[in-house]
Amino acid sequence: QVQLVESGGGLVQAGGSLRLSCARSGRTFSYYAMGWFRQAPGKEREFVAAISWSTEFTAVANSVKGRFTISRDNGKNTVYLQMNTLKPEDTAVYYCALHTSGVVRTTPAAYDYWGQGTQVTVAS
Repeated sequence: QVQLVESGGGLVQAGGSLRLSCARSGRTFSYYAMGWFRQAPGKEREFVAAISWSTEFTAVANSVKGRFTISRDNGKNTVYLQMNTLKPEDTAVYYCALHTSGVVRTTPAAYDYWGQGTQVTVAS
């Protein structure tokens, strides 16, 4: 099995920053892409960012482009989401997910494993 554990969420004022981390353990894969998604109350889970195994390719949702950056450290089995200039509409539970190929994907259905999520609350 695969375990994904998110950390770094919390309460922040609008305009502030947070850095989320997602640590992978358990079963290993030769190549895997990682993604971040978020889900606000009453809304569907939406794509935030994704990164390929090689880190050569990334994708970022238009709603966070220029503010959020995804990165990964394969040696530490960890993926990060740096979130700057946070807005109240960024408030959600943030999930990391693993896709068992090295290719970037932006749809939740493409991902095979999910973390439990970490709450991010941005106060106005």
